[in-house]
Amino acid sequence: MRFVQFWMVSMLMLIGQSCLWGQMKGWELGGWLGGSNYFGDLNTTNRLNRIGLSAGAGARYNFSQRLAARFSANVCHIRADDSDSNNAFENRRNLSFRSRVADLTGQFEFNFLPYDHGDKELFFTPYMFAGPTVFFFNPETRLDGVWYNLREYGTEGQFKGEEYNTTQLAFAYGFGFRFDLSYRYSLNIELSARKLFTDYLDDVSGVYADPRDIETLRGDIGLRLADRSAEPKIGERGRQRGNGKNNDTYVLLNIGVMYYFGKIRCPEYAR
Repeated sequence: MRFVQFWMVSMLMLIGQSCLWGQMKGWELGGWLGGSNYFGDLNTTNRLNRIGLSAGAGARYNFSQRLAARFSANVCHIRADDSDSNNAFENRRNLSFRSRVADLTGQFEFNFLPYDHGDKELFFTPYMFAGPTVFFFNPETRLDGVWYNLREYGTEGQFKGEEYNTTQLAFAYGFGFRFDLSYRYSLNIELSARKLFTDYLDDVSGVYADPRDIETLRGDIGLRLADRSAEPKIGERGRQRGNGKNNDTYVLLNIGVMYYFGKIRCPEYAR
């Protein structure tokens, strides 16, 4: 929460300062493509070896040369596997997952430099942004060649009907750089992250449940999904399975094009 508060205070201070700058009002529409990566209990060493695809589209409204608001929809693929880890316990744990993630985000943007479409001097700027996100996810894993929806099998001992919610809130933040390609089009390069308020993006968070309880509630498949380690099994009741103190994160690096519908500054002609 302190991290979110820091970003919100920073954005509010910058928004207040933006009122001192000239006006460039108008809408932009566009889309972007790029890559995505997950960080969490199955990627504790910040590996970048399983980057997925990401894509999105959105609309931005420019309030001035400094301040804008954007509404966007994004979709990405994330995955991780304990077999990639150099940690002996994680290798032995042998868990893996994949998930398609979709989010809807509203964010305020602050341009570090005054920016104005059609201006031969104010045609580029780095910017920062922050705002709320609602996202949707569904972790899966493959067992004996078949993909299983992990939430349905209560792998950490969740009772039926008490599984984690796959629609959650998050906080989006990041930095970008944009510059004009023409009077109407601009190129946007953006690195963004989602600070999640859940640790189950990867279906791993707490401790191993009693294997007998899982087998009773979820059957043999649930038991095998909960503890993927080789014999002798490590999934004793109460033994650490994940770290619930640190929520998961996913990061997007996108490149996109936006089209500006607002009023364009007329070019100056030499006399």
